[in-house]
Amino acid sequence: MKSLNNEWMGNDVLDVLEAIKSRRSIRAYTGEKVSDEKVRTLIDAARWAPSAGNIQPWEFVVVRDPVTKRKLSAAALDQTFIEEAPVVMVVCANEDRSSWRYGRRGVNLYCLQDTAAAVQNMLLAARALGLGACWIGAFREEEVERILKTPKAVRPVAIVPVGHPAEKPRAPQKRSMGEITHYESF
Repeated sequence: MKSLNNEWMGNDVLDVLEAIKSRRSIRAYTGEKVSDEKVRTLIDAARWAPSAGNIQPWEFVVVRDPVTKRKLSAAALDQTFIEEAPVVMVVCANEDRSSWRYGRRGVNLYCLQDTAAAVQNMLLAARALGLGACWIGAFREEEVERILKTPKAVRPVAIVPVGHPAEKPRAPQKRSMGEITHYESF
């Protein structure tokens, strides 16, 4: 019988690390459609993210309509590549779901952390599926709420355009491990 430790030492770990290191923010897409199956896979990966108290405060809005994508693009400070993606995922935080157990801290922190983890899972899954995606946080929140007609306690946290990449950006410069790692204190 394979132990859990041995299982984690297999190729899957290397595949995850490679996906983490090779993932890029993709802002140019081919015209190829993204299948419903791949969209479901992205959402499934996102829903497996950790969440405070396993509350799972995320809600996902799948947008394919060109008019809605254009409106989202305008709400995202005219980032036009959003409307060029075949599919746009809007990841939202259900604040009521987080607040029932954690009160204000659930609304102000936990649901944002939880949805951020879901977005990261979605980005890594997109990479694994050969898709490109970009995490957009710069948008007028109230305008996105109006466009999507979200319920009052459902807050848009990220806009994620997804498509087949038409670009291959270089790896960004990262701070060194020594620059960002502290043991016990600063």
